[in-house]
Amino acid sequence: MKIKPLADRVVVKPGEPMEKVKGGIIIPDTAKEKPQQGEIVAVGPGKASDAGELVKMEVKVGDKVLYGKYSGTEITIDGEDYLIMRESDILAII
Repeated sequence: MKIKPLADRVVVKPGEPMEKVKGGIIIPDTAKEKPQQGEIVAVGPGKASDAGELVKMEVKVGDKVLYGKYSGTEITIDGEDYLIMRESDILAII
């Protein structure tokens, strides 16, 4: 993959949606919810503070993260789906 996010943006590969619920019920494709966790595949350099200093990113490539349900912008590269979002849209590192 040849994509380099700018500033405080990251590229996330979303996890797979759940196929079954705990009770064993199989969920059809049309009813599956968007995943809210994924893996970081690319990280920008960070953003500039008001003082002009570079604030480094807290996440790194390979981190598994949780993010908001409707966070980021969906893109497709080489047939794979990814999300581009700001670091502030990430809720937690797993």
